[in-house]
Amino acid sequence: MTINIFDKNKNFNILLAGILASIVGLGVARFAFTSLLPPMLDDFLSVTNAGLLASVNYIGYITGAIASVFMKDINAKVRFFQLGMIISILTTLILAVTTNETLWFLSRIIAGFGSAMVLLVGSSIIMLKLDYADKTKAMGIHFSGIGFAIVVGDIISQYSLLEGTWQDAWMSLSVVGVLMSLYVLHIVRFDTKVKNNAVKHPVSLSMFTPYVLFLIAAYFTSGVGYVVQATFLPDIINSLEGLEGSGSIGWLIAGLSGIFSSIFWMRMAHRYDTLTVMIITFVLQVIGILIPTFSNDLTLNLLSGVLYGSTFIGHVALFLSYGGKLAGKNPVIFMGAFTAAYGIGQIFAPLYSVSLYEAYGNYNMTLYVTAFIVSLGIVFLLFAKRLEKSSVAKV
Repeated sequence: MTINIFDKNKNFNILLAGILASIVGLGVARFAFTSLLPPMLDDFLSVTNAGLLASVNYIGYITGAIASVFMKDINAKVRFFQLGMIISILTTLILAVTTNETLWFLSRIIAGFGSAMVLLVGSSIIMLKLDYADKTKAMGIHFSGIGFAIVVGDIISQYSLLEGTWQDAWMSLSVVGVLMSLYVLHIVRFDTKVKNNAVKHPVSLSMFTPYVLFLIAAYFTSGVGYVVQATFLPDIINSLEGLEGSGSIGWLIAGLSGIFSSIFWMRMAHRYDTLTVMIITFVLQVIGILIPTFSNDLTLNLLSGVLYGSTFIGHVALFLSYGGKLAGKNPVIFMGAFTAAYGIGQIFAPLYSVSLYEAYGNYNMTLYVTAFIVSLGIVFLLFAKRLEKSSVAKV
C-alpha cells in the first residue's frame, strides 16, 4: 500500500496538518511567549508589560473570533486561514529582531488575530475536509493540537536557551514555523473552488435563553482561569521558594497533559452528560489554580500544571462542540458568542493580575481572585443544570 502524505484529501494528512497548524498559530505565535517569559523578565521585560502584552494579544484574538462568525464563504475562509499562518510567523520574527515596545505591542495584537484565524477558521475548514460520517472523535484529535502546541513550542524554546538567548529562541520558532507551514498550506485547501450552497438561517435574540446565558457566563470565567496561567504559570512556579527554575517543567507538563484531554473529556461527556463533566473540570481547574498559594512542594505544583493543561483544553472542546449542538442549524452563533465571552475574560484577567502583583509583590492574590471567578463558573453551570431539560428542548 502506497502512503502519500501530500494527498490533500486523506483524513490522516488533514488531521496532521490541523495539528501542525495549531503548533504554528498557537504554539509559536502564542504559547512560546509563556515559555520564554522568565528569561525575558530577567532581561528587559516587566511583569506589567508582560500582562499588557497578553491583553492586547487577546484583543487581537477576540477581533479575529468575531470576524470569523461573519465568514460564510469557505473559499474566503481558506484565504484568511492562510493569512493567519503567515501572520503567526512574521509577528514571531519581530520578537526575535527587536525590543522596540511599540513594535512588540503591534505584533502581539496582530498575532492574536492570526491565532484566531488558524484555530477557529482553520477548524471549520478541517471539519469540512474530513471524510467521516461522525466527525466528533476526529475533531477531538484535531483539538489535541492545542496540547501539542504547548509542548513543541516549549521544547524548541528551552532547547534554544541551552546555548542561546530568548531572541535566538524566537528566531528558531520562526524557522520551524516556516517549515511546518509549507506542509499545512499545501494540505488545508481545496483542489477547486468550493461552491457555497449554504442556506441562511435567521438569528433571533430569543435563542439566548437564560440557560444559554449561564453557559456563556461560565465560559467567560473559564477564559479568566485559562489566561492567568497561560501567561504566568512558569513565573508563578519559579517565584516559589525552592522551585526556582522549575517553571518550564510545569509548563511542559501542562502541555503534555492537555494533548489527550479533549478526547478524554469529550468521551466522558458522551458517556455521562456534558454539564456534569463541565462542572468537574471547573472544580479541578480551581484546585490547580490554588495549589501554588499554599504549597511550594514540587510535585504538587507540577500537579497544578497537569490540572491546568487537562482542563482548559477540555473546556474549549466541550463548550464549542456543545454550543454548536445547541444552536442546531446556527452552530456558528453560539460558538461565536462563547468565544467572544472567553476572549473578554482573556483581555480582562492579565490587567488585574499585574495590578495585584505590583500591590502585593507575589502572585497569591491574583490566584485567589482568579479561583473565585472560576468558582462563579461552577455556580453558573449549576444554575444552568437546573434549567437544562426545559431549555434544551426549546433551543
